[in-house]
Amino acid sequence: MNLDHAILPLILFTPLVGALVLAVLPDRGRTQQWGALAVTLLTFLFTLHLPARFDFSTTHPAFQFETNIAWIASPAIRFHLGADGLSMGLVVLSGLLAPLGVLASWNTIVDRRKTFYVLFLLQQIAMLGVFTALDLFLYYGFWELSLVPMTLLIATFGRTHNRRRAAIKYFLYTFIPSAILLVGVLWLYVRTGTFDMPILARLAEQHSISNNSSALWLASLAFLLAFAVKVPIFPLHGWLADAITEAPTAAVMVLTGKLGLYSILRFSFGIFPEQSRHIAPLMIALGAIGIVYGALLALVQNDLKRFAAFATLGALSFITLGAFSFTISGLDGAIFHIVSESLSGAALFLLLGFLYERYGSYDMRDFGGLAARLPWMVTFFVLMGLSVVGLPMLNNFVGEFLILSGAMKSVFAHHLFWTVVATTGVILSAGYMLSMIQRVFYGDLGFRPAEVDAPDLVVREHLALWPLAATFLLLGLASPGLMRSIDPVGVHLARSLPQPQPAVSGAESTAALTSPATVPSTTDGGQR
Repeated sequence: MNLDHAILPLILFTPLVGALVLAVLPDRGRTQQWGALAVTLLTFLFTLHLPARFDFSTTHPAFQFETNIAWIASPAIRFHLGADGLSMGLVVLSGLLAPLGVLASWNTIVDRRKTFYVLFLLQQIAMLGVFTALDLFLYYGFWELSLVPMTLLIATFGRTHNRRRAAIKYFLYTFIPSAILLVGVLWLYVRTGTFDMPILARLAEQHSISNNSSALWLASLAFLLAFAVKVPIFPLHGWLADAITEAPTAAVMVLTGKLGLYSILRFSFGIFPEQSRHIAPLMIALGAIGIVYGALLALVQNDLKRFAAFATLGALSFITLGAFSFTISGLDGAIFHIVSESLSGAALFLLLGFLYERYGSYDMRDFGGLAARLPWMVTFFVLMGLSVVGLPMLNNFVGEFLILSGAMKSVFAHHLFWTVVATTGVILSAGYMLSMIQRVFYGDLGFRPAEVDAPDLVVREHLALWPLAATFLLLGLASPGLMRSIDPVGVHLARSLPQPQPAVSGAESTAALTSPATVPSTTDGGQR
């Protein structure tokens, strides 16, 4: 076994070993911070092996770096890990954000530091496991594990007395649909005798999972509901604002979007392609509504954390719209935008956390006139804001352009109307982001900055922000590099999902039967 076959277990077990070591180390001085930083940096270094050794030449989205070991004989559960163009970027993203989360928490977590960093590493294990598990039961174990440390982080380290209420709301919102998901997972095993995702995907393509269409529909809804709540997709976002408001910066950087959106693309589309296509018109409508709803609520917020929560809802709704368009452009844009939006969101929450460290407030009305005092801070805020609104040459422009162009080409009824509605979200996002920057950094000096003489960004904060700024430019200018791994997945999903056939005349039908089958790859089973 060479490193390619061992790298994914190594990525998973590094934070696990790190959490065990931190659990036995004394909580003195900076021991926990330095230990967590070393573990997360080592994990990130291991994740870089994936893009370095990934086979970008393949046009078929085969899994690479696989580890497939028998674990439990009955039921048949395997320790099966793998990565493809859908999961590779998310694994590297999780590796990058973890050390940045440690840097963000360096001075803000002063009590129970051992508990915090152990829970934070357990959360990283859960996320990495979700992105790499190819056995459905193993995946479900990591999915459930992700609920526990996040709930405890919110309940223990939330910033107000409402933290326990927010943690309970988050847990109930995500746990109850996850219990229904377990029923769907077990039904699939009873029908097929396997939890192996590649086998289940092949059975789905052959329509061999079940002849009972009603049972398939119920199972697909069990999967989709659990994933939609975790995204969250409008109107299942009731936990989002409270959880983001209370969660510490390091936790909120990994709280939203990635797990649910990845799971929809991997499992809902992979195992239930026909059912996913039938529910797509509803999901497109909910995505467009969520974009506008989130943007409008962000415009009227005074609390910066709630502002960021509703801005995040709008960005995640963009990805939902692109994924359920079932065009190659839309799917490529959705996969790309999961990574891109997560980076922009992480920068937003980092900057808000650094602002809170200085002034102890998230209320925009307390600020004003900070640009002259904090030039580096305002520079990064402006760069982050331009990234969020999708300025060309920055990261979010690529995903948003592909999503909107793909949605325009969708075959579903009313797709043009909902795409036009979604496009207004681009304008609204510029409105709420630039308005926030103007209120916080320009105009008259607010009473909070007048009372506190705070310093500009320090070295630790520069170390956390510059990697994100570099990735904004890298993804904006060199997006074809990542697209080389994403596009085979988008093409495969678009081709494998059933598409309605356009009506053709008798003459066209005859010509099609008598002419050679030369269909361009970009339109075979899906539209660019």
